[in-house]
Amino acid sequence: MKSPTTLLLALALATPLASLPAWAADTHAHDHGKVQALKLNAGKKWGTDEPLRQAMTRIHASASQTLPAAHAGKASAADYDAFGKEIEAQIAYMVGHCKLAPEADAQLHVIIANLGQGVEAAQGKHGEKRRAEGVVKVALAANAYGKYFDHSGWQAIKLPH
Repeated sequence: MKSPTTLLLALALATPLASLPAWAADTHAHDHGKVQALKLNAGKKWGTDEPLRQAMTRIHASASQTLPAAHAGKASAADYDAFGKEIEAQIAYMVGHCKLAPEADAQLHVIIANLGQGVEAAQGKHGEKRRAEGVVKVALAANAYGKYFDHSGWQAIKLPH
């Protein structure tokens, strides 16, 4: 039997963000298979709306704050758990409030899936030694968002090494 997280991810990937129930946003991705590749909108970045920009700004801030301690091996389990809860809350907010065009929405699902995989790792669901990798995965997803979505003033998160 598939886990509830896997089933909810499948639902999230098959459903436009605007139509997902609020409870679905409270979970995170657990799909380790291939995900759709991101692409631009005829060579241009996809449009965004205020809820998406707000959530992604908070994700950026949280990843930027947590990444140095994670990289230095100084983040505690509580730090990683708090990070994961914050990212989950922002995913829930964007899923519950974001109203993108269907094509942009489909691209955002790829970002959300990667954010969810990062959250799982950061929360220790793939082993304690993988928590820092989860923070990096969230940062990489945020950077991909900035590359493919039009968010004025967006700056990529500087990754170690």
